[in-house]
Amino acid sequence: MLLFSILRDIGQIDLVIRLSYVVFLGITGVLMLMESARAILRTRQPGAKRGKLHQHNWLHGLPLKVRFRKSKLYISALLPFFLAAFVGVLSAIMGVGGGFILVPAMIYLLGMPTYTVIGTSLFQIIFVTANITILQSVQTQTVDFVLAGLLLVGAVIGAQFGARVGALLRGEQLRGLLALIVLAVCLKLVFDLVITPEDVFSVEFLK
Repeated sequence: MLLFSILRDIGQIDLVIRLSYVVFLGITGVLMLMESARAILRTRQPGAKRGKLHQHNWLHGLPLKVRFRKSKLYISALLPFFLAAFVGVLSAIMGVGGGFILVPAMIYLLGMPTYTVIGTSLFQIIFVTANITILQSVQTQTVDFVLAGLLLVGAVIGAQFGARVGALLRGEQLRGLLALIVLAVCLKLVFDLVITPEDVFSVEFLK
């Protein structure tokens, strides 16, 4: 929240948010699309075996290892802790639950199954976004509660359809769909940054 306030005070918060979105969404979307495309092509080959989404590297040699039975993982507790801390910083600056970076990291870095990642990510996002919302409301007063309420209703309705569609798709198909959505948002942001706005100057009334 301190970084958010500093960027807002110097008038660079909008630019930083947009550039951060473009960088993270672009890298994440391209890597996910490449991996999911290879996985889909590999599964169509007769007698092909599913490859691993991640490789065991130095991260898996960290201390304080814990067994996560639901995710079928045996990794250091430090890895998800610092990953979540990084996502928390992104959430406060960029105004997102961190799903676009957390989900790929949980799949490719931690090695979690795709079907487990979805539920786990959504569960933790509840508490992260609730905490950030309170901080945004109290410290920066930048929450539009009426608009947020309408978005919440739409999201709840859409989630019902999304859950049914997700149950019909395989892991690599879900990752490919997520990659396409991420890249679509990235391209839209790049387009907005490149084109010249209709109103070059804007007037803001300071209270």
